[in-house]
Amino acid sequence: MQTLSVRHVTRYSYANPVTFQPHRLMLRPRDSHDLRLVGAELTLFPGGTVRWLHDVFGNSVAIVDFAEPSNELKIESVLTIERYGLGGLNFELEESAAEYPFVYSPDDRIDLGRMLDPHYPDPNGELEAWAKRFVAARPTGTMALLTDLNNGIHQGFTYNLRHEQGTQAPLETIRLGTGSCRDYALLLIEAARALGFGARFVTGYLYDPALDTDAPGVVGAGATHAWADIYLPGAGWVEFDPTNGTIAADNLIRVAVTRDPSQAVPVAGGFTGGTGDYLGMNVEVTVRAVDPAPLAA
Repeated sequence: MQTLSVRHVTRYSYANPVTFQPHRLMLRPRDSHDLRLVGAELTLFPGGTVRWLHDVFGNSVAIVDFAEPSNELKIESVLTIERYGLGGLNFELEESAAEYPFVYSPDDRIDLGRMLDPHYPDPNGELEAWAKRFVAARPTGTMALLTDLNNGIHQGFTYNLRHEQGTQAPLETIRLGTGSCRDYALLLIEAARALGFGARFVTGYLYDPALDTDAPGVVGAGATHAWADIYLPGAGWVEFDPTNGTIAADNLIRVAVTRDPSQAVPVAGGFTGGTGDYLGMNVEVTVRAVDPAPLAA
């Protein structure tokens, strides 16, 4: 177990005071056996009223109504988290799923639903053909196949920290040979779905031990991060991070899971103002290891 502090600050600047429309925030993770939320603070400027809800996937979502106009909007989230990692690939697949191809149980197929289906056009089968390149034989080891697919993105594409909004379509990522962590995650998800796996999108943060030690750095720290979950009978949802070529890594901090990246925007909302009022946005994310709180005597 490691205790981590996450600080996520989003700032918007405007030339004149503007009126803010309701904002939707996905900044607070849910407790689970592998992640315990010890503390959470949400600070807003200007002030506003906050109501909480769970979306269709069970994620914790805040809806904010801001009280007054301003030429600045600042949203600061500070989390204290206990992360309980597996310490490696310490899980077992059901015997029926150990080799690919396999068939999910009827209940799993019903519950996975649309997370089994590719979501993006592939009219000429280009994405499917790309994914099938990693199938060495039939049958082949399930984990070996998914490891090769994860590594294929990590090693075969050039990472690019894009500042444009949105996520590239998988075919665009293949054709460009480059993308951000969100683009990589979506490519892996759609490739896995093309091969018959249930997959979903994960947004959150990445702890980089290099911030606290002299260890080599990881890619994607210092901002929100994204990766893929793939459902494997016996193991459940397994985390694949193609940006860093890791599987079930202990340094991934899950905030929200969705069917598609468009449903997992950390901060979303608009404003009403004049043409040219919007000056820009800045995002700061820091993830640090902290000493755990002492036990009560």
